Amino acid sequence: MFRSRPGTDLAVLLLVCFACAGPAPPPEQPPYRGTAFIDPDLIVGSDPSTLRSLDYTGLDTRRMFDRRADAFVLTDAYLFDATFEGAMVVEVQVNTEFDDAATAERHARFYARAIGQLPAGLRTRVETVWIHRGDQPFGGGNDNILIHTGKAAEYLHDGVLEEILMHEAAHTSLDPVHAAADGWLAAQAADGGFISDYARDHPGREDVAESFGPFFAVRHRPERISRSMAKTIQATMPNRIEFFDRLELDMHPVR
Repeated sequence: MFRSRPGTDLAVLLLVCFACAGPAPPPEQPPYRGTAFIDPDLIVGSDPSTLRSLDYTGLDTRRMFDRRADAFVLTDAYLFDATFEGAMVVEVQVNTEFDDAATAERHARFYARAIGQLPAGLRTRVETVWIHRGDQPFGGGNDNILIHTGKAAEYLHDGVLEEILMHEAAHTSLDPVHAAADGWLAAQAADGGFISDYARDHPGREDVAESFGPFFAVRHRPERISRSMAKTIQATMPNRIEFFDRLELDMHPVR
């Protein structure tokens, strides 16, 4: 998916011996095709959000990535300041193809609330949100979350909108610091496998985002997943789970 620049790891390096303590060896093949789709109930619409206000600030031109053009495009946009707990402000930029400010505001508020349901540690680098029409996948990176509302309808139908946003926010806030870092690469090597086909096929680009959702499931939503799923995740990526544990990310508003 749409990606950001790599950075360096701030976490303590993992010891590579953790895998030997796991309850079972990792499966030879990844257990999932893509982890954003493994359970639609990790975050649901009734879960709390840290969104506190949304204010229209006017109409202006912004440089936005649009998958329909597969390029950055100078775009006229309705602009909104979304304020989250802790006084964090994100500019939501809505393409003027949505006809009027009122329609744009409905989209901005809906997605800003969903983004506010994500752990705060996944929003640390989110500065903007781009919203367009179109049936193209979402994206993360470039201090941004990219949304195409046609694809959002599909995600909503399948119940995975929030899980997709979590995946993209992991790209935005975690990849720049950790994706190419020694600690993460040590965890990959120690686990000896991948949680999904998507992570295996793009290990440098997708593994962090693909692994965060399963980590979130076993550590913060164990009551919402099956025992067999929890066992599979723990057997496949014990060192990655330990890596995320060591980051001590702010998980609010997750209880």
